[in-house]
Amino acid sequence: MPTINDVAKAAGVSPSTVSYVLSGRRPISAETRARVQAAIAELGFHPHAGARALASSKTNVIALVAPLRVDVNVPVIMQFATAVVTAARSYNHDVLLLTKDEGTAGLERVAHSTMVDALILMDLERDDLRIPALRKLKQPSVLIGLPSDHTGIACVDLDFGAAAREALTHLAGHGHRKIGLVGPSPAVYKRQTTYADRFLTGFLEASAELDLRTVTHPCEPGAEGVRSCLADLDAELDGITALVVHNEEALRPLLDLLHATGRRVPDDVSIVAVCPRDVAMAMPINLTSIDIPAHDVGTLAVETAMRLLDGRRVEYTRLLAPSLVERDSCREISPSHR
Repeated sequence: MPTINDVAKAAGVSPSTVSYVLSGRRPISAETRARVQAAIAELGFHPHAGARALASSKTNVIALVAPLRVDVNVPVIMQFATAVVTAARSYNHDVLLLTKDEGTAGLERVAHSTMVDALILMDLERDDLRIPALRKLKQPSVLIGLPSDHTGIACVDLDFGAAAREALTHLAGHGHRKIGLVGPSPAVYKRQTTYADRFLTGFLEASAELDLRTVTHPCEPGAEGVRSCLADLDAELDGITALVVHNEEALRPLLDLLHATGRRVPDDVSIVAVCPRDVAMAMPINLTSIDIPAHDVGTLAVETAMRLLDGRRVEYTRLLAPSLVERDSCREISPSHR
């Protein structure tokens, strides 16, 4: 295996100059840098990660904290993870994925062992107990979510409150006045997960402003959970003509149940789903949907972390505007059916 001394000899520079090119700790002329990089490529030199970290005080690793709880949709979480990994590689960083629910202990363990340069956290709760611990770490953090108190910590996410408003405005524009919300599982609401809280708040506020009759229910995963949720919605609001579904796992069993009970989409009930575009397009009917922009949010989280590492200014709250795409699951209803 070639060594740093071999690279230095091939480039005609000192080993310390090679080290500075690798670490970026001192300015090196473009000509010298090019010679060193050419020698590295020619020799196939790969610096030892531990040695590079010691030399530069950087690990070129970002931690992505994404607990895989029983109530999360793993495929959607993996879309965010893929976006983070892809963006991190463009900055020559790797990603350490932490999926165990360890609370503050996991954050402190990783940060104090100097394993990572920065942390990106998902699955935030409204009063997340990890926030005070993050403020004490030397590494910068970026949250994919919006806790109630995130002072001093950068947050990026979809604007879920605006997404709820967009869904109801769209349905109201099609004449719907009685609308149900199929929400995430009860456990998600119990933990006060920020995306669910913000969507529900936006839904209720928009419902009042648009003078709609609405009802909301959490939905347990699986066919029986969907059956129970739909029965509760129908019992509380007779004559529902549209549903907003903020639960990716409920979509297919909901469509199956509606079909089995003779309720046609969109002739009898219109649907707006809040889900990734590929999920909306994979259903038996192409669903009108508000996209969960996992790629954009994950990329923005990494870009924000890189700016923080470089000491550059960042916008500490970035909420992406929702984008609704109309497909085949909504129809206009006549005044007699409202």
